[in-house]
Amino acid sequence: MEKKVSRVLVIGGYGNFGGYIARNLAGDASIQLLIAGRSLRKASDFVATLAAANRAEAHALDIDVDLPAALQALAPDIVIHTSGPFQSQDYHVARACIAQGCHYADLADARDFVANIVTLDAQARAANVLVVGGASSVPCLTAAVIDAELPAFARLDSVDYGITTAQQTDRGVATTAAVLSYVGKPISTLRDGAMKTVYGWEDTHAERYPELGVRLFGNCDIPDLALFPRRYPSLKSMRFAAGHELRVLHYGTRLGGALVRLGLLSSLARYADSLLRIAFLFNRFGSGRSGFHMILDGIGHDGAPLRRRFMIVARSGHGAYIPCIPAILLARRLAHNEIPQRGATPCVDLIDLESYLGALAGLDIQVIREAFHA
Repeated sequence: MEKKVSRVLVIGGYGNFGGYIARNLAGDASIQLLIAGRSLRKASDFVATLAAANRAEAHALDIDVDLPAALQALAPDIVIHTSGPFQSQDYHVARACIAQGCHYADLADARDFVANIVTLDAQARAANVLVVGGASSVPCLTAAVIDAELPAFARLDSVDYGITTAQQTDRGVATTAAVLSYVGKPISTLRDGAMKTVYGWEDTHAERYPELGVRLFGNCDIPDLALFPRRYPSLKSMRFAAGHELRVLHYGTRLGGALVRLGLLSSLARYADSLLRIAFLFNRFGSGRSGFHMILDGIGHDGAPLRRRFMIVARSGHGAYIPCIPAILLARRLAHNEIPQRGATPCVDLIDLESYLGALAGLDIQVIREAFHA
């Protein structure tokens, strides 16, 4: 009996994230790629570069123009939605996939979008499909790190973590707009046992990385801040932050946030294109090295304070590929019928840390794990 080939539609498939996902899936004999976006020419040009095990297809698709009809015509088995920013989107793409009877995963990092994807659970179960929000670094990698480190703790009290970007990396307008959307805006996060309000890109602090040196960070809003207090009930405090490689850009963003907080600007997101072009002018002063850190504090099984630190140092601009890993693994496992779960869920409990890190093989990435005892 001939094995079924799954049709995997990548929306935004010729973009930075979509392109990396597509290139990784292209060689899988169980997958036929459908590369889609607003430009048929760009989709066709990208498809021509793929060494695909099955003939890849190029399609023009606008998610805001008669998407149900487009899905019916394309008949995908799996849809990967990479076209952000998700802060301004609703669930119409996921709903269209449920109606079509195909699995769905997105790379959303928008807090409410990912946390509330469970509202589609009953519909997804009825259609016998899996709907996954936030198949990206947050909350997939971050939850996987905590889950892997948790057995060392008798009680986990706090997590403090962040992402520092490389200056010399491909950054799209959508990703930039997503980050800028909460700069200077209030963010609710767990601090000292209660949900408190902080502001985007404030609380400037520094972290030292091997090789990268000291990088600056400021508050960011992500799905974890809504999901993790319930997922890890012993937590008393959590902080997620992000930062530029170059201090001048970090402080420039902080200044823009101050203007937003004072009400002089409504949002920096509307200036994403201009600000991104300005940022590119500084590329000569930066590098292709980025990083991720997570510091976990609590009590060990011996009753003494315990700290665990998990770090990733990415070189050669390869840090930009880390958010793509969950979508790649989910598509592959669904195509091979290795995921029986159905319903709608944030991307937690689907990919463990070992699998995530294993998928980074071949990239210029180093993982560092440290434990500190009292």
